[in-house]
This record gives sequence, structure tokens and C-alpha cells, in this order.
Amino acid sequence: VQLQASGGGLVQAGGSLRLSCVVSGTIFGLTDVSWYRQAPGKQRDLVAATRSGGSANYADSVKGRFTISRDSAKLAVYLQMNSLKPEDTAVYYCNARYYQREYWGQGTQVTVSS
Repeated sequence: VQLQASGGGLVQAGGSLRLSCVVSGTIFGLTDVSWYRQAPGKQRDLVAATRSGGSANYADSVKGRFTISRDSAKLAVYLQMNSLKPEDTAVYYCNARYYQREYWGQGTQVTVSS
């Protein structure tokens, strides 16, 4: 199983970015995929998750600003991030859960300048 995350970068506060996570080696329709983030000196926290059945949930801090979506044709999960704030600065990681096993992508840096 491999997760390829991309889309991070430097953006000004109020701007937008879209992260992508391409999942290979699983049956995509049976895979739960989530985005986590980890700021320097802090623990890794859940940002948004999408279940294999299509439901989604979000951390309170990103509700109304971030949207997670799935594209089964491309085996990809996206995290659209709008109205970015400096406190969103972190390394963002893609996570997949498949048949009770957990897999991580390599992380992509998101930096929001004030």
C-alpha cells in the first residue's frame, strides 16, 4: 500500500490550497482515508476523514473552511483548504485504514504567512 501526498506550499492568510492523496495497493472503495497535520512541537492531529461509505468528519478548527472529497476514478482523496490561517501551518499527512491496518503517506508542508 502506498500513499502519495502532494499539493502543499506557501500561501498568504486567507488563501487556498488543495492537497491530494493518491492511494495504491488497496480496494479504494473499502479504504477510509484521512488527513492529519503536525505542527512543530505538537502532536499529530486529525484534520478531516472520509469513510469508504462516503461520510466525512472534520476537526472543529477547520469546519466550514476545509472540504475532504474522494475521486474513485483517480483513487484520490482531496483536501480543499480555504480561508487559511497561520495556525494551519503544519506538515499534512495522508492516512489510510484498510482491513484494520493503517498506512501513512510522506507528508506535505503547508505554510500560511500572516
